[in-house]
Amino acid sequence: MRNFAIIGTGAVGGFYGARLQHSGREVHFLLHSDYDHVRRHGLKITSPEGDFHLRKVNAYKSADAMPPCDVVCLTLKTTANHLLPEILPPVTAPNGVVLVMQNGLGIEKDVAAVVGPERVMSALCFLCAMKTGPGEIHHLDYGAIRLADYSPYGTPMGVTQRMREISEDFRQAGIRVELVDDFLLARWQKLVWNIPFNALCTILNVATDKLMADEEATALVESIMQEVVALAEADGRIISEDFVREMIYDTRKMIPYSPSMKVDHEKRRPMEIDAIYGRPLQVAEQKNVSVPAIEMLYRLIAFIGRMDAVEADSRKQQIITDDP
Repeated sequence: MRNFAIIGTGAVGGFYGARLQHSGREVHFLLHSDYDHVRRHGLKITSPEGDFHLRKVNAYKSADAMPPCDVVCLTLKTTANHLLPEILPPVTAPNGVVLVMQNGLGIEKDVAAVVGPERVMSALCFLCAMKTGPGEIHHLDYGAIRLADYSPYGTPMGVTQRMREISEDFRQAGIRVELVDDFLLARWQKLVWNIPFNALCTILNVATDKLMADEEATALVESIMQEVVALAEADGRIISEDFVREMIYDTRKMIPYSPSMKVDHEKRRPMEIDAIYGRPLQVAEQKNVSVPAIEMLYRLIAFIGRMDAVEADSRKQQIITDDP
């Protein structure tokens, strides 16, 4: 039976890792600020699909202390990816794979530079969940994963045997998995949602339901989605109008949700600006595609990020000054 590592036990890693362990899989969790709490009290999941409490989990503060694992679920924020050369080698078994469960574009290439392209897979998570306290994850809605094998050349790999095997582990944990043959198309499709909603919800300080309840705001979301579609086409991937309509429909019926970027801004943590906006804009520049709305979102959210960094630094300095 395969064992799993969760690299980053936030809302995404905590939810999927807990579900895997709850179904009987051996799971090892890398934690940071929640380490002491989770080691003592475990992980709690509240969900419309059923609450449960893992009272004992394999918790680690360092990847060096973790055993080599067959499947390494990379659920860190991309802002911490500079740490991957330290984290991934000791925890990835010789024949193991890294499931890239992060948002953004071009992440697989970064991971492949550390562990080799043959040991990388894409896992696009469609999940509404939030961490409500140390070791506590509240699952709101959705939860499906789109799983694909990675190719360093961007070519579709088809549905491979290891995709089938790993997807069965998730399915037995109650997670719906769709197997897709083209990781790059799946990445662009995820960006159709991530690019408009992450920035707009953060800049306007609203949840998804507020945008969907306003006709003009919805029209803005759709126009940004169309720019993502144009970028994908320039990158050799066709996204249908039906897919765009499906994203709008799914968001309308979604429980009101604050995307991770909005939560990071509220907590004055670094936001995933480069992965979600910077890299797609690099494609726009390389392919000479005009995407003015996305460029505007990038400039605005980057400004907010710089202001957050100033405020966070000011708070740290205040703490040092106040320290007796």
